Amino acid sequence: MALPQILMLAGRRYIMMPIAIVGGTIGYLIESYISDKKTPGLDKSIDDIRVGRLVESELSSDPTNVESLKEKKFVPKTIFEKNVSPSLQTSS
Repeated sequence: MALPQILMLAGRRYIMMPIAIVGGTIGYLIESYISDKKTPGLDKSIDDIRVGRLVESELSSDPTNVESLKEKKFVPKTIFEKNVSPSLQTSS
């Protein structure tokens, strides 16, 4: 019997499962052999880095330079202006 005929049988999952296990094991062993064993960790957590970056941006901005509430630039004119990427925003 050829391999395609075997795979067409009703019990093909019993044939493919060991093949998948062997393939996964070989891939895992190759990856563990190739990968770097001594990956350095972060000094601070991601949350601490993010909070520090946000605090820095708040401290560097001028608190007296605020937009007028009469202009209502914070309210979108259409639904298409809502949640626009910063790179796509118009500077008007």
